[in-house]
Amino acid sequence: MAQYAVLIYAADAAHRDDAVQEELEAHERHAQELERSACMSAAFALESRDTATSIRADGVTDGPFLEAKEVVAGFYIIDATDLDAALAIARLNPVLRQGGGVEVRPVAGSFVRQPLPA
Repeated sequence: MAQYAVLIYAADAAHRDDAVQEELEAHERHAQELERSACMSAAFALESRDTATSIRADGVTDGPFLEAKEVVAGFYIIDATDLDAALAIARLNPVLRQGGGVEVRPVAGSFVRQPLPA
């Protein structure tokens, strides 16, 4: 089984202050479906694009790295047999019906931090 990162692109984070409740519920249902299917190993929703800070060689700036119509709003890691299976899972993401998009990329390596001893 291979791992794939599904990057979610949208105008802003789904959990922004002015988020539409129906959109939030669609994302929550999708996450629950992925959990039930046991293909999702991790998921992260990002805060609003206004909270981003970018670091470049010439300094630090407020905001996302690039000025763009869409930003990475979140991502999740799935286990799939191959790219076609990963794409089939990613096509179910509600952001596609909300005007955004997703990007599917194979995970080259991973690191999971173990809890520190008590």
